[in-house]
Amino acid sequence: MGEASVKTLDTRTDVSAPAVGESDSPQGHQEATGRFLGGLRAPRRPRIWFEVLLLAVSYWTYSLIRNSVPEQKAAALANADWIWDVESTLGIAVERSVNHAVDSVTWLIVGMNYYYATLHFIVTIGVLVWIYRYHPGRYAAARLVLFATTGVALVGYYLFPLAPPRLMNGSTFVDTVLKHHTWGSMASGDLKHMSNQYAAMPSMHIGWSLWCGLTVFAVASAPWARILGLLYPTATLVVIVATANHFWLDAAGGAMCLAFGYAVSRSWYGAMPHRLPRHPAHAGPHPASAALVRGLRRVRSRA
Repeated sequence: MGEASVKTLDTRTDVSAPAVGESDSPQGHQEATGRFLGGLRAPRRPRIWFEVLLLAVSYWTYSLIRNSVPEQKAAALANADWIWDVESTLGIAVERSVNHAVDSVTWLIVGMNYYYATLHFIVTIGVLVWIYRYHPGRYAAARLVLFATTGVALVGYYLFPLAPPRLMNGSTFVDTVLKHHTWGSMASGDLKHMSNQYAAMPSMHIGWSLWCGLTVFAVASAPWARILGLLYPTATLVVIVATANHFWLDAAGGAMCLAFGYAVSRSWYGAMPHRLPRHPAHAGPHPASAALVRGLRRVRSRA
């Protein structure tokens, strides 16, 4: 019986020996990482204070970087001549004709000057607010499209400085802001010294307006809203050419940046923004903030 007792004690000792936890194994770490990334990618309800702060900081950073790009005037003017030659070869170099024709109608060109100076801010913010309010599950993905589009545009400003048509050598284009003394544009007049004049490629007026238009068209249910969504980037294209601020090919560059933005968003969220659920399924804390809180708790417990 003593012998049996010894065996029983030995057996109990072996069973109570500590085993390696699943979370400490390589497979456990991979699963935890996968859950964390999955949580980051899951659409969540946005928080208004964070979004306002993020948008303000992001636009300030964008403006700072855009205006910090060296104004390579000689290269920008040479690139403008090259763009004009390419468009002439393609038979699409009609910007001067459009500029002169619209400039002959004073009320129309003055309205376009104000359109160019203001609506790309007003409409973009308006669409962001609308998505935030009525389609919160799609908001983060749509916002990522806009941010990625704007981010890659900064690369274009640095790698391909480009003068707008109104600043070309020997240009016969009309600088409509100077001629009609309209306010608000950072591209002409007294405010031109606050903005990089040689960052015309790509056109973010087109990149942002296309984002607005496609977002509204894909998400809105009212037919009139979807039609307006398509008309907005079309009108913007006419405005940027009529005011001699961009070439047609600048608009193509803006569209390419937007395509990049959609690719980034789709690769992160696994679907296009309008394909995501209208309302987010996850209402808990964000994985990043939750991980930060856990880390702080560990530090406090060790102290």
